[in-house]
Amino acid sequence: MSEKIKEKTADRLYIVGVGPGDPELITLKACKILSRVPVIFVPQRDESTPSYARSIIDGLCKGSEQKIISLIFPMVRDKAKLVEHWEKAAETIRESLSQGQDCAFVNEGDPYLFGTAIHVLETLRETHPEIEITVVPGVSSINASAAQAGFPLAVNEEKIAILSGHCEDRVIRQTLENFDTVVFLKVNSVFGHLLDILEEAGLAEKCIYISRCTTEEERIVRNIRELKGEKLDYLSLLIMKKQNGG
Repeated sequence: MSEKIKEKTADRLYIVGVGPGDPELITLKACKILSRVPVIFVPQRDESTPSYARSIIDGLCKGSEQKIISLIFPMVRDKAKLVEHWEKAAETIRESLSQGQDCAFVNEGDPYLFGTAIHVLETLRETHPEIEITVVPGVSSINASAAQAGFPLAVNEEKIAILSGHCEDRVIRQTLENFDTVVFLKVNSVFGHLLDILEEAGLAEKCIYISRCTTEEERIVRNIRELKGEKLDYLSLLIMKKQNGG
């Protein structure tokens, strides 16, 4: 049975997926939660860069009636530094919950698909297991990109894999060999190397590139060789499909 949203449930944290960028893709459940919680936390990569997740929900916020708090999550690969920020974010959220306020932490796309929220959720469950947490799924950039590009992810018995572009070359090659569709996330800083692997496998022509899907800045490129040497957007992905792709 699906969980019903109560009018007021004290001290509950909602981790809310808000989709890839178009506010109209926020689910009805997410809208109901975000329109009533007094505190909303938004992830931000640094003090000077605006929060992408916040830009998606701006139309739902009620100004002075709600408090919007930014949580800093730097784009670094240093695990110790990341853990420090996860713990700080978890403690900030706990402080608000201890005041008897429902809170929401928004995550672009879906929280459980490479979401920053995963680390905060796990930290809270370890340090404060008494906190009630509800995760609200969102439309992922993968589903939205496939829809925008008219690029089916899987049909009938086809196999699909999702990888970070930072995976080891061996893993990437094996996945390309064993799956019909492969989605690569986090490709902006490794695109050139990834393109070389795809060319080697004879699959570069089976790929499509999408960045900032469903937004006014959306970009779809069907000849990915055109992107070689470009500085690509962080919010981008590649979809490789062996059959009926491109």
